Amino acid sequence: MNFTRREFVKGGVAAFTWGFAAPEIFGDIALAQGGGNRNLVVLYLSGGNDSLNTVIPYTDANYYSRRPTIAVPAANVLQIGTAGTPVGLHPRMTGIKSIFDQGRCAIFNRTGYPNLSRSHFFGLDVWSSANTTSPQTTGWLGRYLDTLPSPVDPLIGWSATRETPRTMLSRTVGVPAIPSPQQYAFSSPNSGAEAQNGRTAAVQIASHVPVDRPHLAFVNGTVQRALATLDRVATVASYQPTVTYPNTGLGSALRAVAGAMVRGIGTKVFWVQTGGFDTHASQGAAGDGAYATLMQTIDQAVFAFYQDCLNQGLLGQTTILQFSEFARRVDENGSQGTDHGEGGVMMAIGGAVKGGLYGTAPTLQKNGNPLLSNSGNDVKWDIDFRRIYAQILDKWLGADSAAILNGDFRQPGLDFL
Repeated sequence: MNFTRREFVKGGVAAFTWGFAAPEIFGDIALAQGGGNRNLVVLYLSGGNDSLNTVIPYTDANYYSRRPTIAVPAANVLQIGTAGTPVGLHPRMTGIKSIFDQGRCAIFNRTGYPNLSRSHFFGLDVWSSANTTSPQTTGWLGRYLDTLPSPVDPLIGWSATRETPRTMLSRTVGVPAIPSPQQYAFSSPNSGAEAQNGRTAAVQIASHVPVDRPHLAFVNGTVQRALATLDRVATVASYQPTVTYPNTGLGSALRAVAGAMVRGIGTKVFWVQTGGFDTHASQGAAGDGAYATLMQTIDQAVFAFYQDCLNQGLLGQTTILQFSEFARRVDENGSQGTDHGEGGVMMAIGGAVKGGLYGTAPTLQKNGNPLLSNSGNDVKWDIDFRRIYAQILDKWLGADSAAILNGDFRQPGLDFL
């Protein structure tokens, strides 16, 4: 029977409710695997982000005629340059505009893949697995983790959600789900000495790894790895940042990521996400409404994290990669929102990122426009997202992207690292 450690570490240590002090060997493993050298933070915008109201073609009259109530007025747009047509950021993205001006934010226009799915679930699986036809498989970062030399540190990956995402699903490495380091703790109905006795007993039970009983050995070995993470995660809970993070779920998640990096607990890849981007209705415009709140949530949390990393001397070791499973249609719908669309926007932010605009932003004239698809109703994708993954794997994580992505996506003209 084939199964993975993900099934045991899903939900973090709550699956085991035991813990013990991390042995010294795990600190050595973390150093050997370069856990404190380069960090990748994957930021997922759940629901399908409206790229045209993120990176806005503010001089295009068609943008305003096709979005009469949700278009952002040109006077409010934060201008950032030209990518075939002049574009700017949403007015709530002042922090990311500052990062862009510093040359540390790369914006990729019209990202996607062949036969792009408008299904939330299938689409996310495609982006997570980097497999556009049969995506119910391991994740692209999970396959990267599978290439690391054994033994792999049990905190090599960190998911800030309640489940380990497909992106980090691997054959051999279990990634714990830790939505809150404060709540990631030994669970016992008792307290004091009795709780410690229970913890000690759990350690003794899990210490036996019988080679003649592989299923029990697998469980006990996985429990040991989960137990080994407890005390290191506790150090993250006490982290005092150099900036004030926003009081949002994304702000708390990125604060924990910064704490894990500063404490040097061995994590190399992180997954964080924020939702609400399935904006079929009431998006709002002119810097107001539901979509403006979404942009502010991203901007404030990412900018705080960026500044914290800068102050801690970790910015050069950190890259944020942002994506969403698809974009939205060009025309607003009858509910003053937008429906599922095609080509979207990705961003990379970090001290080693060569900032700027990559790819061509769309013009929105409906008829005869080669930058649009679906009879002019969607933005046609241009940059295969796996090209961006390939550069992250090759240049940032030091892996073989062709082997991990099951194809060579290392094409010139997209040198952002």
